[in-house]
Amino acid sequence: MLPECRLFGTLGCHLCEIAEAELMPFVEHGLLVELVDISEREDWMDNYALRIPVLRRMDTDAELAWPFEGEQIVAFLR
Repeated sequence: MLPECRLFGTLGCHLCEIAEAELMPFVEHGLLVELVDISEREDWMDNYALRIPVLRRMDTDAELAWPFEGEQIVAFLR
């Protein structure tokens, strides 16, 4: 079973759009990814403003920072 994840980013972030595209094949195979706009909370802005996009597992709180590709996502989800 795939873990639930969050993708931290913001509107208008070109890298975030690329990260979403990298994640789409995983979503099509059952990965649940919540898109989180960091501008909604000050603590998210403080933590992620200079690092987005960041993929975070909800079960372990492990984070995968950009840049990442399919193989890295597979390893991260194991």
